[in-house]
Amino acid sequence: QGPISGVNKEIPVLQCHGDCDPLVPLMFGSLTVEKLKSMINPANVTFKTYAGMMHSSSIEEMMDVKQFIDKHLPPVD
Repeated sequence: QGPISGVNKEIPVLQCHGDCDPLVPLMFGSLTVEKLKSMINPANVTFKTYAGMMHSSSIEEMMDVKQFIDKHLPPVD
């Protein structure tokens, strides 16, 4: 499919990937982020890789996710 239109074209996206993931190779993450950038505003797509991380998560990744949420979602009272 082609680019997304309207307000969804400006949605911010954070994609994270470990560079040692044996189940989903980093190449597939890279291909996915390039596809996303062709569908929405590429300036709103962030792709982060984590050295040595396998098919799991890390404290560093979770801190990046927290920062992303704090930046893009309104605070909850």
